[in-house]
Amino acid sequence: MSRREEGWERLEGLLSEADKRGLRRFKAEQLQQLALLYRATTSDLAAAQSRDYSADLRAYLNRLTARAHAYVYASSARGGWALVAQFFAQSFPAEVRRSGATIGAVSGLFVLAWIVSYALVASRPLNVYALLPAQEIPVVRNSLHDSNFAFNRTFAPAVSSFIIANNIKVAAIAFAGGMTLGIATLWIVLNNGLMIGGLGAMFAARGFGADFWATIAPHGVLELSAIQISAAAGLLLAKGVVAPGRLRRIDALKANARRAAVLMVGVTGMLVIAGIIEGFLTPQRTSIPFRFAVGALTALLLIAYFTFAGRAPEAANVTR
Repeated sequence: MSRREEGWERLEGLLSEADKRGLRRFKAEQLQQLALLYRATTSDLAAAQSRDYSADLRAYLNRLTARAHAYVYASSARGGWALVAQFFAQSFPAEVRRSGATIGAVSGLFVLAWIVSYALVASRPLNVYALLPAQEIPVVRNSLHDSNFAFNRTFAPAVSSFIIANNIKVAAIAFAGGMTLGIATLWIVLNNGLMIGGLGAMFAARGFGADFWATIAPHGVLELSAIQISAAAGLLLAKGVVAPGRLRRIDALKANARRAAVLMVGVTGMLVIAGIIEGFLTPQRTSIPFRFAVGALTALLLIAYFTFAGRAPEAANVTR
């Protein structure tokens, strides 16, 4: 516990400052640090109680967490929308960066399956029956845009809602697959890659290749990224069981589950936006270059968001 004393001292300093000035004068990074140190100290208190540390230490941590609790939850009382804004501005992008290696590995598997499937079906179309379930293989007579979006535009809200619900279901299954030690999660990622690669090759063989990718582009960047992040969240659960490190498996699983929960809440937001785009924008009769441009813009915005959002609090935590 001695190595945790610095964090307790920093928390005491923030609480003393809050006593004098109030939370309204705190900067965003100070509020973030207060919440993080409070969470860490509550974990230390739980460890101290479960491992029978000295009564003085337990009493000190009890007092410290009680003081911090009042301020943390007073800060949280700013309102639901403020908390939502803080989550998407700081917590979610920060966790995506922290989990970057896992997300990168999942994305690598997806892209590899995509490329292999496309190459195999392009070289021999009948290979699609070996790679994809028969019920998922369409008869390609029209472009993807005409096949998937030939509906009355007045039904766009219903279509968008259905798409959002379906995508969140897929993401939840990929996440829950982590409890199979990640096997089911990796299987879903592999199958998604095989599906998009195989279908892309089928439409390309009929002369609809550009339309296929242009139709996917506006919503696909968000949608596919969200699925990879949800799969990474599932692998975090698996890692807590398979590779807990120095922690007990149950403690590693709890810690990784908290991180995975942050990713999944963020993924839900991404899929809502992707579903709105797919229900309202993608079906519009726009040119192929325009659809590619929307996809490229979405990709640039997503990269900028995950690269820069929430950086200031992280830097403050490191330097303090």
